[in-house]
Parts: sequence; C-alpha cells; structure tokens
Amino acid sequence: MRITTVRIIVQAIVFAMFLLFVFATTFSHLDSLPGLVRVVSKFLEIDPLVGVATAVSTHTLYKGLAWCLVILIPTIALGRIFCNWVCPYGIVHHFVGWAFNTRDAKQRIESNRYRPIFALKYYILIAMLVAAVFGYLQIGLLDPICLVYRSFSVSVMPEWDRAMLATESAVPGMGTTLAPLRSREEPGGHAGGWVIGFVLLLLLGMNLVIPRFFCRVLCPLGALLGTLSRLAVWRIERDPDKCTECNLCAQSCEGACDPHKPLRMSECLVCFNCIEDCPHEALSFSMFPPKAHELTSPDLRRRHALLAGLIGLLFFRWTKSSAASAENFSSKAVRPPGSCEEQEFLERCIKCDQCIRVCPTNVAQPAALETGIEGLWTPIMNFRMGFCQLQCTACGLVCPTGAIGRLSVEEKKGLGEFADQGPVKLGTAHVDTGRCLPWSNNTPCVVCEEVCPVSPKAIHCEYRQLLLRDGKTLVQAATATSITLRGYPKPGEIAGEPCTFHPQQYRGDHTTSYHVQLFDRATGVTRRHRIKGNDADTVLIDGTLDPIPQPGDVAALHLEIKVPKVDTELCIGCGLCEHECPVVGDRRAVYVTAEGETRSQKHPDRSRNRSVRLNKTV
Repeated sequence: MRITTVRIIVQAIVFAMFLLFVFATTFSHLDSLPGLVRVVSKFLEIDPLVGVATAVSTHTLYKGLAWCLVILIPTIALGRIFCNWVCPYGIVHHFVGWAFNTRDAKQRIESNRYRPIFALKYYILIAMLVAAVFGYLQIGLLDPICLVYRSFSVSVMPEWDRAMLATESAVPGMGTTLAPLRSREEPGGHAGGWVIGFVLLLLLGMNLVIPRFFCRVLCPLGALLGTLSRLAVWRIERDPDKCTECNLCAQSCEGACDPHKPLRMSECLVCFNCIEDCPHEALSFSMFPPKAHELTSPDLRRRHALLAGLIGLLFFRWTKSSAASAENFSSKAVRPPGSCEEQEFLERCIKCDQCIRVCPTNVAQPAALETGIEGLWTPIMNFRMGFCQLQCTACGLVCPTGAIGRLSVEEKKGLGEFADQGPVKLGTAHVDTGRCLPWSNNTPCVVCEEVCPVSPKAIHCEYRQLLLRDGKTLVQAATATSITLRGYPKPGEIAGEPCTFHPQQYRGDHTTSYHVQLFDRATGVTRRHRIKGNDADTVLIDGTLDPIPQPGDVAALHLEIKVPKVDTELCIGCGLCEHECPVVGDRRAVYVTAEGETRSQKHPDRSRNRSVRLNKTV
C-alpha cells in the first residue's frame, strides 16, 4: 500500500473522529454518556499552541493541556506531520484544494512554489506570543483547531440540524430515519454566527487562489510546528545525482517546501506526494539527511520579527487602554457559571466555543464587542436566547483551558458542603419599571415571579395601589351593596358626565383588585371597599355599606396590582425571568446584568470586583 494511501485513510479516520466529537458535544449526549467528557475536547488539548500560549499568558499549564506532548514528540521525530495527517482544519483545506483544483500540471507546479508571503504566519505567531506574555491571549482567532471547532459549533452544525429538520418536514416518513442524524432536537441561533461562517468560507475559498492558503500563509500553529521541525530526525532527502530538476515533485506538494531544491524543512507537511511523484526516485524519507541539502530555519528577517513583536506589544496596550475588562466593563457581559475573574478569563479563553456548543438552552453566545476587541467570540450569556439551567454544569466540563472551571451541581447551587459559600451568581436581575406591564401599563403580569427557579423566590410581588385615570367620581345613588357613580365635574361644569364602564371592568383577578374609596363629608372619615363587579355606571361592593354614602359624596376608584420586585440577596442571575418576560423588543422588562457576580468577589481591585452586594430593593 502506498504511503499516500495510508495518509488518506488516516485523514479520513481523524476527520470522522473530529465530526463525532463535535456531534457528541451536546448536553443530551454528555448526560447519557458521561465518559464522553474525557474525549470531546481532546483535539484542543493536544494542540501545542494552546498549551504554549495559555502557559505563557497565565504562567500555569492546565493539566489537560499536557496532552500537547502527543503532537510535540512526533513533530521532533517526523516534522510537521500533524498539519497534514491529523489537523481537522488542514484536512478540510486539503480536501477543498483537491476537489476544486482546475489547474493543469504546469500551473500546479507554479502554484506550489515557495513565496515570501508564506513567512507571514511566523510573524503572526511572534505577535501573538508577545501579546500572551502580557496576558493578552488571542491565539484562538487563528489557531486552526480553535477556528474549526468554533466554525462547526456556531455555523456548520446548527445549519446541519436545520437541514435535517427541513428534510423531515418536507419528506413524510423520514423523521425516524433522520432524527439520529440531528445533534440537537432544536437547533439554536447564534449572534454573529454568519460572520464566523463567512470567515470559514472565505478561507476555504482562498484555496482557489493559493493552495492551502491558510496553512501556508496564516496558521500560527503551523509556524510553531515548523520552527520545531528543524529538530526532526526523519526528513525528506533529495539526491542531487538522481534529480533531473523536472519539477514534477512540486505539482502536488502540500506545503510549498520546494522539494526540487534545498528543502524548506519548516514548510514541509510530510504529505509524501513528492516521493511518489518523482519518476527518478531522487527523493526519500531518511534519518538525519545532510543539512546541506535543506533550509532548516524559517525564512525570517530579524527586523520583521522585531516589528511583529512590537505590533503584538502595542496591540495589547491599545486594546487594554479601553478598560473593557476593568473600569469600562460592560454589565451586559455575563459569563457562564464557573468562569474565572474577567481578566483571568481572557488570559485563558481560546474562543473555541465548546461551551457554546454544549449549552442545552442556547444561552451561551459568541461575544461581539461587549468586552472589547480582546473578548471577541468569547462566550457571554444572552438571556433573550436562553437561560442557565440550575442542574447544568456542562460548559465547565468541556472547557479545555480552565477559563470555565468545573463545577458540581451542589457547588453551583450552594448545597451540602458548599452551603457556607452560597450559590454561584452570574449576576443580578433588574426590573425596568418603564417597560414592565404592571408598573407602566397597569396590566397584570407575574411571569417573572412564576418562573423564578430559586427557593425562596428571588423575584416576589408586592401590591401597589394607585388612583385610576378619571377615577375620582361622585356618588349619584347608593344601596347597601352598590354605588351608582357619575364623573367628577370638570372646571366650569355644574355636574359631571355619567359614568360609562365596561361590564365587569373592575372585577379583578388573583393579581389585581379594584376598590372604591369613599369620603364622608359629614364626619371626614375615609372608607375603602373592594369592588366585585360592575355594570355601565354602578359598582357592586364585596360586603355591605354602613353607613350608606349620600349623593354627592366623593368616591375614588383605586387599582391594587401586583408588581415585581427583585431580592438581590437571593437572585443568582440565571436569566430565566428575562427569557420568559412577555415584553419583547430591544430590551425585556426584566433583565440580568453582571453586577453581583461571585466570580470576582475575591479580587481586591474595586474596578474588577463586581460582586459587591447590591442594596436590597425596597
């Protein structure tokens, strides 16, 4: 069997494993098969760039990232074998370049020659590592494993699930067949998912311009592995005596490493195409070939490298100057449960969006600029899209870097041994009285109180009394159980207009009640009676009137309505109230902000501690 055939088989198996891991990264799959937690993020854990960059930015190595040695050791032995054999993103680019390649042999040879622009990825790596030294972690933007996970989690898999649902609806009887092919029962939407999908399509489309464009030009992981490949034991060796410089070895070269010349070791992807394409057997895979036959180091210029480092440093300083993770932090940026304090979170988060993929309610969303440019595509909670389930801690289970810590349900809810520290609070709910139906429109609504999941409820209702519009009236006639009313005279009028009530307008329900307040002019005493019904101009009283009011007495109609209040000591910021609020538009009547979160409660810096207890609403 040819070595390239073996490579294709390995690529197919590896990509199938990747798809299986992405498919299984859902709450329902992890709940039914808890052992999947150990493997669904394994591609991210073996990523050497993730391990190196997070270790640089946090000065610690998260235990799961020790798996990156699985890639580093083969790289030192064989070169950049990961890029073409194991990397799921590289496999996708390889397939697209092969499937849509319309170049003839001569054009393929020319397109696979080395170009100076291919050194750009090394400068990107330098800039990102320099920024990481100062705690600014941005490798997730271009790291291929993070990029492919993010693309599939936010863009590809949701569309796949929608396609399956549409097919089930369009083709009768296909529900049973296609249901297992859906990763979720209800595909969720993702804010900015179209941007992530567009970036994926753009980078794949660039393969039509430059084969393996991302791998050759932009990939910082490839640059890291290319730097380490200079230590490789086995390498491609060209025998100058057999080589006729026919250039056929370059027509299928995946790395543009110029195998027909002194080999550029840092660019070679170990695809073995050149060995099979050579008609003169001038190429071989040898141990410790003469270094005179290769270019070991990347094509870097010292001044350009210094400029890249300076860019990384300045970009870090400029983005931090916005104070988006400190004094200027947006209260809309609520992080998932178990997240580190904001700046530490940004030092760890690699924007892989595994947490977004596993979230069962679709509340976790990729951020835009809520926390500045450094927080781009990190997870935030959008409570209009979903809410945080009390029994769910899946996001911390799949996080590969510890940006979201692993929590037990007992720790999240503050039960058992965690009772003293209390529940994990994501933030605090607030009521916008200008939009709340009971507060602003006198419309009965207790949805937020009903859905509040904590016990005792963090959202409770209190009765509020207010005079109805045009509620000041005069008694026209009365009995022991009813009062006939007419309007209060307006300035310049001798007698008010007759009242015209809607039938049973003032009957009330379990959330509202209507009352008539009578003022006895003779005694100066005010009495209040509940209304149990009405017709066009008469209200029926619950009970009896004693004494019976006299014509001309003032009667004021009052509404007593339940209005929501938030107990900030009990609120955990789960967002269920905001998600279920019936007020739609750009903002719900009850909303959750990051104030009161517990993740920053131990930080001594006031600008970074947002856990200060809010005053209890009264």
